[in-house]
Amino acid sequence: MGRKIAIVGAGAVGGYAGAHMVQAGEDVTFIDPWPEHVEHMRKHGLRVTHAKDVAEFTVPVRALHVTDAQQLAREAPVDIAFICMKSYDTAWATMLIQQYLAPDGYVVSLQNCMNEETIAGIVGWGKTLGCIASSITVNLPEPGHIHRGAGKHGAAHTVFRAGEVHGRITPRAEEICRLVGTADSAKATSNLWGERWSKLVANAMGNGLSACTGLPGGEMLHNEPIRRFSTRLGSEAIRVGQAHGYQLEEILHLAPETIARAGEGDEAAMRACDDRRFADSKHTAAGQRPSMGQDMEKGRRTEIEFLNGFVVREGEKAGVSCHANAALTDIVKRVERGELKPDPRHITELRLN
Repeated sequence: MGRKIAIVGAGAVGGYAGAHMVQAGEDVTFIDPWPEHVEHMRKHGLRVTHAKDVAEFTVPVRALHVTDAQQLAREAPVDIAFICMKSYDTAWATMLIQQYLAPDGYVVSLQNCMNEETIAGIVGWGKTLGCIASSITVNLPEPGHIHRGAGKHGAAHTVFRAGEVHGRITPRAEEICRLVGTADSAKATSNLWGERWSKLVANAMGNGLSACTGLPGGEMLHNEPIRRFSTRLGSEAIRVGQAHGYQLEEILHLAPETIARAGEGDEAAMRACDDRRFADSKHTAAGQRPSMGQDMEKGRRTEIEFLNGFVVREGEKAGVSCHANAALTDIVKRVERGELKPDPRHITELRLN
């Protein structure tokens, strides 16, 4: 206690982690651009619920709209700022909080995708850390309410992995672990970039598919053509990560090479992938939608260019073709623009090389 924390983006992940920090007695200020959400938090607090085995709770919180952030200029500076916005909002969110940072303050990307470079371009690499939220399955169904479509993973799966960009375990990385560890299991990692790319692969396998098909995770898993396409997306992304030299961690509780071979048609690897994914699905509500599926349902801009589109661009640099990721990126953009309606047939009737 004593460190001043700002969470820029009180959506699903930021709200979930931040609410637990508040519950643990930390000094947290939430900053968010959604007026109704901010007003509800001010009046009624922030409510957190789970689909499985965890009692709900509500905590009173301090919430500022982005237009109110100037109030921070009259207060003690911010020691730790978590950026929890969508990737396309990373730059302005970092610019917003930079001017209120303490001299030794720092910024943590608690987001999907790989946004540390964008943050470092504003505050410097020395003030930039990353934190991955793995298999957290949270959403924001209504103002002031964060819902997790599962229980807490605890020792069964480490949810948060925090690290420095240079890979050394530092007191700062350990402090981030302590803070996010109020919400679920956490560890300091010496492999931030490998962890980050591994999470990118997991997101690439499900987020865009949900956005363009309109299906939740459970229905996508039980649709064989979509499940096979998901594996191919992951396989391409893994090969790109390997080509760039990342030391990949487990992805969806599977060895990266198993997913890569499954996407390339290895039958034994395909069986192993299916067995693991079906077993894991029992711990998550079948109706839980990946975050990009939630965005499409709400009419929001997606992060497709920062996920599957990013895989394609990085693949081009490494000479690795990513036909499935390119096709999915195009389909999601067309759905986003209103040229197509979400439909499973976008994938089940897709023909690739």
